[in-house]
Amino acid sequence: MSTILNTNGADLEIPQPLSKDFSCAIVVAEWNELITGALLRGAVDVLRQAGVGEENIHVHHVPGSVELVYGSRVVIDALKPDAVIAIGCVIRGDTPHFDYVCESATQGVTALNVEGKAAVIFGVLTVDTEQQAIDRAGGCLGNKGAEAAVAAIKMANLKVSLAK
Repeated sequence: MSTILNTNGADLEIPQPLSKDFSCAIVVAEWNELITGALLRGAVDVLRQAGVGEENIHVHHVPGSVELVYGSRVVIDALKPDAVIAIGCVIRGDTPHFDYVCESATQGVTALNVEGKAAVIFGVLTVDTEQQAIDRAGGCLGNKGAEAAVAAIKMANLKVSLAK
């Protein structure tokens, strides 16, 4: 296990995948790309530091956070990864659209996890302001994409350890 200093000053321990051919797909929303791009970079950096080869990191883009669910489903069926990280960012606006998008993404990722084909990590920021998102995408509160990658490895390791 290696450790990196997260932006917020806290150590982020990076576990090593138990499977030597661990693969991880990242499905990332294009909406709010300034934020989702930073989250993606954080996730990819952690996977590389954990020793995951480039050939086992699969990045796919979808238009927005609602589409993360379908994108994750397609990736699971096509690539059969050990884990999927769904990365998005929903910033509250003046309409209830925020609530519908957040609920759809949350319920969809939950449903995929219940199926158990791959661990699907919820890397969707749901924030009130763009500054709150920036703070969580490499700003003063760390990078939630990096934390999602750690969770992906840990969940895949759980499955491997119980299969023995």
